[in-house]
Amino acid sequence: MSDRKRNLEAYRDLVDKYFEDTVKGKANPYTSMNGNMYSFLDDTGRICLRMKEDDRARYAETLGTQPVQQYGAIMKGYVAIPEKEYSNEHLLQDAFDLCLRHARTLNKK
Repeated sequence: MSDRKRNLEAYRDLVDKYFEDTVKGKANPYTSMNGNMYSFLDDTGRICLRMKEDDRARYAETLGTQPVQQYGAIMKGYVAIPEKEYSNEHLLQDAFDLCLRHARTLNKK
C-alpha cells in the first residue's frame, strides 16, 4: 500500500473518530463545516488542521512544522500534523478538539 493511501485511510479514521464527520474530495481530501474547510490531507500525507492563531502557533512550535502551503500559498490558520504523530492519542485528541472548536466559530459561507 502506498504512503498516500495509508495516510488517507488514517485521515479518514481520525476524522471519523474525532469529528464524527465525512471526508470529502477525492483528489484533495478535506472536511468542512458551514462552507469552511477545517481540515485536509496535504499532498505529502500530512493532516492539516485549522485552529485559532495562538493554538496553531503553539502546535507548530511543539511539532516543529513549517507553515502549511498548498499550490505555493501559505494556508493561514493551519498546522500540519506529521505522520509520526498519528499514533499519539493525547496530541491528536487535543489538536482535533481545538480544530473543531475553532470551526464552529467561523461564519457561514
